[in-house]
Formats: sequence, C-alpha cells, structure tokens
Amino acid sequence: MLKHKDHFHGSDMELIEKIYGIKKEEIVSFSANVNPLGISPKLASDLSDHVHCIETYPDREYSDLRKAISSYAGCDPHYIIVGNGATELISLFISVTAPKRALILGPTYSEYEREITLNGGRTSYYPLREENDFTLQIDDFISKLTDDIDLIVLCNPNNPTSSVIKNRDMRLILDACKVHDIYVMVDETYVEFVSDEPLVTSVPLTADYNNLIVLRGTSKFFASPGLRLGYAVTGNEDLLKEINQKKNPWMISSLAEEAGKIMFNDIEYIKATKDLITSEKKRLYDIFKKSSVFKPYYPNANFMLLQILDKNEDSHSLFDKCIKQKLMIRDCSTFPFLSDRYIRICFMKPSDNDRLLEVLRP
Repeated sequence: MLKHKDHFHGSDMELIEKIYGIKKEEIVSFSANVNPLGISPKLASDLSDHVHCIETYPDREYSDLRKAISSYAGCDPHYIIVGNGATELISLFISVTAPKRALILGPTYSEYEREITLNGGRTSYYPLREENDFTLQIDDFISKLTDDIDLIVLCNPNNPTSSVIKNRDMRLILDACKVHDIYVMVDETYVEFVSDEPLVTSVPLTADYNNLIVLRGTSKFFASPGLRLGYAVTGNEDLLKEINQKKNPWMISSLAEEAGKIMFNDIEYIKATKDLITSEKKRLYDIFKKSSVFKPYYPNANFMLLQILDKNEDSHSLFDKCIKQKLMIRDCSTFPFLSDRYIRICFMKPSDNDRLLEVLRP
C-alpha cells in the first residue's frame, strides 16, 4: 500500500482559514474542481417548491430520479443505482465484490485504495508516465493483466492528470479483462466536462459488458458536494441484484431525489457550463503552452496538471504564494508518482483565472 501524505483538500477551508487567517468565503478554490457557476439556477428557484417532500420517505426504487438520470446519461434506467455520493457507491461496490487484488491506474484519487484495503484486498498501481504526457499506453497496460487480478480501477478523465481513455480503447481493456475474469470500475466524476464526451464515456458500454460498472456524482459538474447524490451504471444483473439487496433501503433523502430530477433537466445550465469550461480550458492551456516556467499537460476535464520548470519554485512555495492572495491551488506532491514539481489548477470564471495567472506569471 502506498503512503499518502497529508495535504489541503478542496474541502479544508476551515483549516486554511485557521492557519492563514483568511476568511474561507474570500478564498477562490482552484483545488476543489467544482463548477464555477455554482448550483443550477433552476435548482435554486424550484427546490423550495418541493421542500415538503421531507415529510415523507423517498420512493424506495427512486423510479422518477432514475428515469431522469437515464435520459441525461443515455442508459437503461434499470441499470442505475443511486447513492449518497459517488464515494458511497465506490465503497458499496467494493464491499460487494470484495476484490483480493486490484490494479489502480495512478496517480489518482486515494479513496479507491483505501476502500479496497479496508475490505481486506491488496492494491498495486500501473503508473502513467510523464514521458507519455500521462496518457495511458493501452497495449502495455493490457499486457500487465493477469488472472490473479480481480478488479481494475480507472478514473476517466483521470484526476489529477486530466487525461482520458476513449471508449474505443476502453472496449479493448474490457475485452482483455473478460479473458482474465476482471471487473472494471470506471469513475466518471469529471466526464461531463470533456468536450468530446460521447467519445469518452463508458456508460453506453454497460449494455455490452457485464464486467463493467461506471460511477458518477453531482458534486463537481453540478456544484453540489453537500447534496451527496451519486449514481452507478452497470448491465450486470447479478451485481445489480446483490447491490440492491445489500444497500440501505433509502440511499438518498427525498430532497436530494427532487434536486436530482431538477438538475438533470436544466439544459441551459448544462450548456453554459460546457461552454465556459471549453472556452477557459483552451485559453489557459494556450497561455501555459507558451510558458518557460510551467509545462502544461492537455486538460480533458475542468482542471489541468502543470509541471513546475522554474527551479526557484516548488509546489509548496506556489501554494503559499497563491493562498496569500486568497487563491487555492492543489499541491500535487501528495499524489503517488508525482512530486513537489507539480500543481493542479481547475478552470474558474475568466476574472478569477486572470487573477491566478497574475500570481503564477506563466
């Protein structure tokens, strides 16, 4: 098991407020990877009309919510399981399948390894390489698959590298995994930020592969981490049955159920988010490409990994410099296979991005 160092997470505003003496409300977080537009305007205006739903239990089947997700994600509603955020669904899936050995694509989110270890499994990592700009080399990855691996974990787009696996390549991975009887868990927390999402998402593949589960949440794209609403998609009937038998009878609240039905149908908000992120993604990447002090890696999601080329700076000094200007970036020295030569920034509103550019001076 790899050791993960302590760090400031995007949710650690109270701790930063205490250490730096800056009010958390004044900090612009380039670390949390949350939609800078805030919550859906339709959600803000309409949810109060449904507040009395908390007087009753939610529908055990969450039928209307699953239909809304089905329409939004493009899959059979029968394949959908809703949960208290994607993190709970990761935990539930791993507890049900109980993998003895898992292979994780790294560097990535530490929660995968934690849950596997808590359930008695062992993990190993397949590292993405800087010389390949942190993109997965499919043939080499497939060559490392063996019969003693029970589970592969892929974050797609990957955090923090913002690299993607196209679904045509995901098919090759899934085919190889079927030969070795390996489950594939794909975390698509950031896929809605991808410009060519239909070429990346694995949701349509759930109709063809029974060794696949896809996880998504609403924390990042819909800017609602406090809502705790996530969902999983799988076409494996046995897995669906077992998860439904073991999960809590009411995975999410009545209010979260109503919120989901509103958010997934806010077409204007969804388009505005995609337009903003696509525009700022291109603008900032082009600026950093010309930099002599940073090397950017192409951002497919709403965040970008930067290598620090300036020998007089590192991830700690840049974090400190930015936070003193009330701008919070992600120090990537805590990720496996990275170091204090890397930071991650997410794309915010143009004016906030300009403030960050002024401090980093690419």
